[in-house]
Amino acid sequence: MNHLQAALDIIAQVGGAENIEHIEHCSTRLRLSLYDNGKVNEAALAKIDGVLGVRINVQCQVIIGHEVVQVYEAVRSLVGSPQSHSQTSTAKVSRGAQIVDFVISVFQPLVPAIAGGGVLKSLLLLLDVLGWLSRESSTYKVLDNIGSAPLYFLPILVAITTATKLKVNVLVAVSAVAVMVLPAMTKQLAEGAEFMSFDLRNVAYASQVFPAILCVLFYAQTEKLFNRYSPGALRIFLSPMLSLLVTVPVTLLILGPLGYELGAGLATVILWLYGKLGFVATGLLAAALPFMVAAGMHKPMLPYAVASMSQFGREMLYLPASLAHNIAESGACLAIALKSKDKVLKSTAFSAGISALFGITEPALYGVTLLNKKALYSVILGSVVGGAFIGWMAIEAFALVGPGLASISMFVSPDNPLNIVWAFAGAGLSFAVAFLSALLLWRDKAPEMDSQLTFTRPVEGQIVPLENVNDDVFSRKIMGDGVAIIPSQGVLRAPADGTVVNVFESGHALSLLTDAGVELIFHIGIDTITLQGKGFQPQVKEGQHVKCGDTLIEFSLDTITAAGLDPVVMMVVTNGERFSLTPGSNDEKNPHPHIIMTLKESV
Repeated sequence: MNHLQAALDIIAQVGGAENIEHIEHCSTRLRLSLYDNGKVNEAALAKIDGVLGVRINVQCQVIIGHEVVQVYEAVRSLVGSPQSHSQTSTAKVSRGAQIVDFVISVFQPLVPAIAGGGVLKSLLLLLDVLGWLSRESSTYKVLDNIGSAPLYFLPILVAITTATKLKVNVLVAVSAVAVMVLPAMTKQLAEGAEFMSFDLRNVAYASQVFPAILCVLFYAQTEKLFNRYSPGALRIFLSPMLSLLVTVPVTLLILGPLGYELGAGLATVILWLYGKLGFVATGLLAAALPFMVAAGMHKPMLPYAVASMSQFGREMLYLPASLAHNIAESGACLAIALKSKDKVLKSTAFSAGISALFGITEPALYGVTLLNKKALYSVILGSVVGGAFIGWMAIEAFALVGPGLASISMFVSPDNPLNIVWAFAGAGLSFAVAFLSALLLWRDKAPEMDSQLTFTRPVEGQIVPLENVNDDVFSRKIMGDGVAIIPSQGVLRAPADGTVVNVFESGHALSLLTDAGVELIFHIGIDTITLQGKGFQPQVKEGQHVKCGDTLIEFSLDTITAAGLDPVVMMVVTNGERFSLTPGSNDEKNPHPHIIMTLKESV
């Protein structure tokens, strides 16, 4: 995969660098916050080499797979700092979608640090259980502190991601939040503290998320206020000082305790639901995860998972359910790789199955599962059975990372040695059920005869590949696939029965919707818009129904060539998601003018 070329293509198809507000990535997706999602060419974006799929809600999510970091770095190197662009979004976004975007932007960047520390701690527990490294040793304690640091200083990390999302001074925001985890402040709160006669509640802010978010949200407002009214010569220190003086006391008095209760309440509610539904909840969530991951809606589960980790040091619903789903994806894909005789599908399913086995499911979802109902049914069955078993055994996760074979130590419990054993058993059950189900259900698709739509030649002349046209928009097939014709006569005719959708004012281009549903655009010449209509005589109007062979536009080849312009005529299929185009004869003297190309409708 050419990461630089992929980055260039992605930037072009999302509306250019000037349309990018913010760039981030998760384990498989490039996440772009755009000023205007309407500028995205979703169809062209999905066709870029290396792109597995595209999802657009608030963010434009480009699914890359395991090479997402390299593509992210390439995009960053080309775009620079997107935050430096100053323009206002023209897209209308619902409040709910904005909240989801905020949650993802704040919590998603936290995962690598929390996951790294959590997995390290789980590996240490495993070493202790095996008797290879005692938890009483100094080496163990040093390594344990390394693993504990990301979770302990979670408020600081959250301050960074929140301030970055809100585009406020990150260092001042971190300074405000740091007061809550300052050892002297923690000691003072424990001993009983007050501020201007108001009692400060004793809250252990280490490892908390929501107090920091509320603090930075409030700080953003104070920064805006004091930047506006502080004298320019004093603003560099006056605005931060006043912001801290206002933000920190309000946080300690009100926002901090409120955020603490919010985090505790969220975790308690989820656990209450789990207590009511028991293993059914885990099984149902595991079954729903294929659709949630495909839509990107599994990310809003992160606040709960982070809150549960910080509140209880463990999580027993989302991550255990994810283990069942991830391994079920692997089982189904590997079974298809074993049984299918389609070499391309076999290779895709095998690599996707290995990725899913290690916790990365997007290649499996977009390359195999969601494209084949029987594969999806197998994954759901494996997820439900394995998830229910995992829920029944009350398996708990102790690290916030995508569950898979490489991270299975996240289920090592300091109190229950069998927790990891049951995790292996649940994963094995999910794999076996999905594997056997896919093995029984899978049948390679028989070759299907596609319906063929025959078009006549729209212009007399020699057919050439669209890639040979001296215009990047057409040659790179940004608008769609098609053919080009070097015209020998100045008459553009309808290649099939259809309705004229649009006639360009300059007369050099026209769009047609055929009765078979094919959307076509005809473009006469390159840069002929500069002629401002000279030499072009449209013979039809918008909304007019035409028959095959009817004249659409008459044009003067002499006028075009005299202006030094290329007269090549392009015919492009714009609804390429339904049709693929195969050119016919390129012989200018083809005695059979009715067969020039075949459109095969996709199934």
